[in-house]
Amino acid sequence: MNTGSVLNVVRMFFLLLASFIGISVALGESPENHWYSGWFGAIFGLGFASFMIVLDVMLRHVTIRSFSHGTFGLLIGSLCAWLVTSIEFFESGWVEQFPLAANIFNLATFLGFGFLGVMLALRSKREEFSLLIPYVRFRQDSLQDLPTLLDTNVIIDGRVTGISAAGFMGGSLVVPRFVLEELQKLADSDDELKCARGKRGLDSLNQMKSIEGMEVGINDEELRPGLSTDGKMVELADILGARILTNDSNLGKVARLKGIVVLNLNELALALRPVVSPGDELELELVKEGKDDHQAVGYLPDGTMIVVNQGQRHIGTTQPVVVAGAVQTSAGRLIFAELNR
Repeated sequence: MNTGSVLNVVRMFFLLLASFIGISVALGESPENHWYSGWFGAIFGLGFASFMIVLDVMLRHVTIRSFSHGTFGLLIGSLCAWLVTSIEFFESGWVEQFPLAANIFNLATFLGFGFLGVMLALRSKREEFSLLIPYVRFRQDSLQDLPTLLDTNVIIDGRVTGISAAGFMGGSLVVPRFVLEELQKLADSDDELKCARGKRGLDSLNQMKSIEGMEVGINDEELRPGLSTDGKMVELADILGARILTNDSNLGKVARLKGIVVLNLNELALALRPVVSPGDELELELVKEGKDDHQAVGYLPDGTMIVVNQGQRHIGTTQPVVVAGAVQTSAGRLIFAELNR
């Protein structure tokens, strides 16, 4: 049973419990009219439970962290209100003849300062609380400790499995329910290409779950209807305070505009490309002939082509070479090298 179903069961139980308590209280207070009192108590209990459930749905995006921040802000606001009301301005002189005004002033002061304290605390970062409590600082969460949302493309890509196994992914990996459903839909498709992509994605998830020490969970958060898959990813990341792991540049741009941390596998692959400069010595496997008769061609692990002069007769072997220079072409970076004799 997923989280949404569990929450609905708890809400239904709360409705029944509130109705039962309402009936019991009503019958205990008015034993002379059981039928009327019982219905009144049931309606009152259902109304109260319904109000609390609506409040729960409205606050479904509020976390324990936000609640603790709000509580701290309420305490600060109440302290400020107490300092203001302690001057006893409404308890001296001509104001004594208006006790109601004094009570209203005190109540408004506590409500106003309490509200402002809660709102300011919710908008503040945790390190800013050190201004109020000197020498006390809340631990700043590392980006590596944040949960990471996986989108459909990056799961099908499969490279995240190797990255996770190598220990470069910290925190927990979270697969939204709608992403899992999309993978299942692809795997059940009549189109062979879509079916193969879906099965590869499901296999990648199973491999990630089998990695020791790697936490992979399914999120069942119910999001606003009508959103696209990318929109759901961005909204869910905002709700969970998570980062997004993807290879979709458009999704990454939208998420970054929303202030969400994005990890792009394609950008990582570019950053890990080996940097070669003139004079660098390499061991290179020569696999085919070059454009000129005397040339041979080899490739770096990232696919960068290296043209080796006077290497044609060594095709099929691994030779030490020295990088001579590089040229940027429309097809990519082309590197020239000489045999290292």
